[in-house]
Amino acid sequence: MFDLFKPPLYIRLSPFRLTVRNVKTGEFISEVPEIAISRGPKPKVLGAGDEAAPHKSSKSAQVLNPFSHPRSLVSDFTVGQQVLKAFVKKLAKSHALAAAPRVMFHPQGDPAGGFTQIEIRALHEMALGAGASEVTIWQGQDLTDEQVLSRNYPPTGRVLE
Repeated sequence: MFDLFKPPLYIRLSPFRLTVRNVKTGEFISEVPEIAISRGPKPKVLGAGDEAAPHKSSKSAQVLNPFSHPRSLVSDFTVGQQVLKAFVKKLAKSHALAAAPRVMFHPQGDPAGGFTQIEIRALHEMALGAGASEVTIWQGQDLTDEQVLSRNYPPTGRVLE
């Protein structure tokens, strides 16, 4: 059962879309998993998701998608963690208290041979680094809010905790 003070988040990730959903409140954010980072000696995050798009033509910033690589879901661990952190923070802005969420992380897609143990571990560590108190990786069909809350997963998937 999910802790009352730790929001349960269902995160679905593909190279084209990152969706973070609070399954208790129904609030969600679903945008391209990009981040704009300033160039220079002290890089800083300028925007994530839709907020990164205006920086694509800027010479003083670079826009990166750390989940777009031809052979792997994760191409840059550090930048990927920053994207996750920014999306979780965007969703939490509507709440005064932003407790460390419990995360159900669902990588999307069907790579040949499935996701590697390295990719699964990287996603798990990214979510912890983005502020999660607990992370479960789900591989299978999309889950309903009720399935995430009850942890009653369909038998067609795979859970890694």
